[in-house]
Amino acid sequence: MIRFLIAAAVLAFVVFTFLVVRRWFMERRSRAELFERVKPLHDKLENKEEITEQDVRPYAEDILTREPTYALLKHYERTELFPEDYYSRIRFAESDLANWLEFPTELGVCPDEIEHVKKVPIFGESEIHYYEVFRFRVGEPHWIADEGWMLGVVGPYFDNSEPSDFPRATFSRLSSEKNGADSGCAIRSSAAREYL
Repeated sequence: MIRFLIAAAVLAFVVFTFLVVRRWFMERRSRAELFERVKPLHDKLENKEEITEQDVRPYAEDILTREPTYALLKHYERTELFPEDYYSRIRFAESDLANWLEFPTELGVCPDEIEHVKKVPIFGESEIHYYEVFRFRVGEPHWIADEGWMLGVVGPYFDNSEPSDFPRATFSRLSSEKNGADSGCAIRSSAAREYL
């Protein structure tokens, strides 16, 4: 019996270690891929080349490069180049969700369509914070295309949050919007729980 328990513990440790290491490598690869998308802009900034808002616009328009582009411009103290029409909480939350969904443990791809649904307030003890709710879907031949519209939530944001503030929590529900609403698709945070 003791040998069985030891063998089970060793097996559990090996499986746990494999999963942790695998996730670490996937996250690292994902970050490297994200950097590659903005590398041409990074190189221009690093080399102090002349850059205009028109050079930055394609990166801001792309849902997957919007967030890292602003972070890059902030690092180089050039945020004035970021197009004003993309500097909003909804645009940054949308980008955060798309990058989250592209992660291999979620959809593994950027959604084909994504739409803002609503801003949900959460009433805390001393302040109100908000989550931005989106619906998204992917087309064939993706394995989850048959689900149709699904839900994603990004936040929390506060009244004094800047549009570019990084949200602490991004969630997605990989089942249909209808099923999500019927089952009470929950927004969970350490402070509160609210249902859509």
